[in-house]
Amino acid sequence: WGMLQRVLCATLGTTAARAMAAPKYLSQAEAIAVDEALFAHFSVDSLMELAGLSVAQAVVDAYPEKRRVLCVCGPGNNGGDGLVAARHLKQFGWEPTVVYPKMSKGRLFESLRSQMDEMRIQVRDTLPQLETFDVVLDAIFGFSFTPPARPPFDDIVRRIVAADVPVVSVDVPSGWHVEDGPPDETALMPDVLVSLTAPKLCATHFPGPHYLGGRFVPPSVFHRFGFDQPPFPGTSQVTRLN
Repeated sequence: WGMLQRVLCATLGTTAARAMAAPKYLSQAEAIAVDEALFAHFSVDSLMELAGLSVAQAVVDAYPEKRRVLCVCGPGNNGGDGLVAARHLKQFGWEPTVVYPKMSKGRLFESLRSQMDEMRIQVRDTLPQLETFDVVLDAIFGFSFTPPARPPFDDIVRRIVAADVPVVSVDVPSGWHVEDGPPDETALMPDVLVSLTAPKLCATHFPGPHYLGGRFVPPSVFHRFGFDQPPFPGTSQVTRLN
């Protein structure tokens, strides 16, 4: 039993160390390269579906007693993730409203937009009164964004900062530089961050609850770029990193 005990302790210790090991934080160039590697095996819409599901699960885990969520979606893929998350949150019993000021062109985004109508999710061009919601989902800008924000999103971000409502940011808090983090002390500081695929360097500036949605990344990709995935609980697409 003594030898078996030592083997078990060593095995559990290795597993625990792997679970607690600091994740790799990707630069902008690395994040782009990882996405390109994923696109060799996944279509854009399938990755967006997995990312949006991950975000929705993180929102529910972080705020299990909440229901009214405002999903603020930008014009790129980050906004698409937000639209998918809104649909899943609706299916989870939440009450999402979407703000989508500038829709990207293309069949994918047209389909995502039409899904909102099919799911009876209200879509607006402008922000409503933010304090009428329990949570704001910030899905405006992703890792390709370079500050400063331009209209109408500059004013949208300012209003989110000023509101007394919890904010969950998707991958990169809107207005942040993907590597350098918040540009100044007036920048958005979300209450929860959901990194996708792997955390970006800006996440080192975030002190709050940090989730990772990356269970869908195949080993060939994360080994190629020198990072590993932490354990994911049960069938969840997300895990909490801290």
